[in-house]
Amino acid sequence: MKKIAIIGKPNVGKSSLFNRILKQRDAIVSETEGTTRDVKRRIAQIGEKEAEILDTGGIEDRDELFEKVKQKSLDAAKDADIILYMVDGKKLPDEEDKQIFRSLQKLGKKIALVVNKIDNDKEEENVWNFYEFGTQDIFPISVSHNRKVKRLLDWVERQLPKKETIELQIDEEPDFDELLAINEGEKKQEESNEINVAILGRVNVGKSSLLNALLKEERSIVSDVAGTTIDTIDESTLYNDKVITFIDTAGIRRRGKIVGIEKYALNRTQKMLERADVALLVLDASEGITEQDERIAGYIDKYKLACIIVLNKWDIAQKSYEESVKEVRDRFKFLSYAPIITLSAKTRKRVDRLFELILKVYKNYSTWIPTGQLNRVIKEAQICHQIPSYKGKPVKILYATQYDTKPPKIALIMNRPEGLHFSYKRYLANVLRENFDLEGTPIILRPRKRGERDEHIEEESY
Repeated sequence: MKKIAIIGKPNVGKSSLFNRILKQRDAIVSETEGTTRDVKRRIAQIGEKEAEILDTGGIEDRDELFEKVKQKSLDAAKDADIILYMVDGKKLPDEEDKQIFRSLQKLGKKIALVVNKIDNDKEEENVWNFYEFGTQDIFPISVSHNRKVKRLLDWVERQLPKKETIELQIDEEPDFDELLAINEGEKKQEESNEINVAILGRVNVGKSSLLNALLKEERSIVSDVAGTTIDTIDESTLYNDKVITFIDTAGIRRRGKIVGIEKYALNRTQKMLERADVALLVLDASEGITEQDERIAGYIDKYKLACIIVLNKWDIAQKSYEESVKEVRDRFKFLSYAPIITLSAKTRKRVDRLFELILKVYKNYSTWIPTGQLNRVIKEAQICHQIPSYKGKPVKILYATQYDTKPPKIALIMNRPEGLHFSYKRYLANVLRENFDLEGTPIILRPRKRGERDEHIEEESY
């Protein structure tokens, strides 16, 4: 698939064009310079063809962070097949823009000069100044007004190869009885080949460094400047025939310290958690656990995600392994199911072990427990510890059945569901964990009467 890189200085409208091409608000757009820092990649439909669009950070020499952003953007241009170089049409042509554009021309790729912010015919008269760049492929547009953007996209579509069509030959009608058959009432789930992993943590705990270490290349910009990552960054890799997509989220500060474009980052992070399967909760082993770490962990509980607790910067940790694990377990009691791994993203020590752990946790997160085995365990649990009576009346679990996964959701069909105390639910969850491999995943237990519909009851995990 061909790659199209959108390149240019800060605040020329690159992310707005990126969103316009995707026909959705994906990249964060702000008047603040430097909002986009890492390279954001998405598949887009352009006319009748598809291409991968690369939204890059603004090219500018200001400080160490912006130099890294610039280099990452130029690397994206070298990797792309088509380059859209954007400039601000309300300003006169910039000498540095000309130099960068000419250097990109030497790469021998298809390149167009996109003159943005041309909002009317009068402003378009100034476009002739931009012919100094030495190209005939100039497109005056206004992304905000959707003015003449189609002409640019038509040009892009012409540069893309024709889409291959594959005809499927169906030899016989499908056996619908076979497709609908359910073996002894058990639900069978088709195992997904894709796993979405969110990397969560407060600012400067090493999330972007961990992403780079996992991918074994510098995909995400790393800097000592707190809040380097603003938008969420998706990067996929293949491991044991599984497509693992890592979502590098922005570092989350305390609410009182969230300013400017960071509020967009927080909203975007929460939106991305809705489609995540596994959360890597990254903690700084050299500093210890903070209240903010606990707040961030609360998002994992809120979205009922599988979880792995990552103690990063273990090469400079101040406490022993036993002390660190005890602190984690004491502070994150609601994540007692989450395995803990110590590593160093900087030295990449033990980073590779994360892959196998992610596969294991995801398998448990999406597991189906056979109904027969589930009811045997629940029955034995009631024999060992009888359910306390409710208002002087006996409380019994008639049977249990799993009704969903991600995480495992179990309905407890009862005579008096309102009489099941939360402490007994926790006991049942512990019994289930002793009998089935559910490491890394929460369990949802839903007491209900036979035939009762309770879709609106809030799900509690254990």
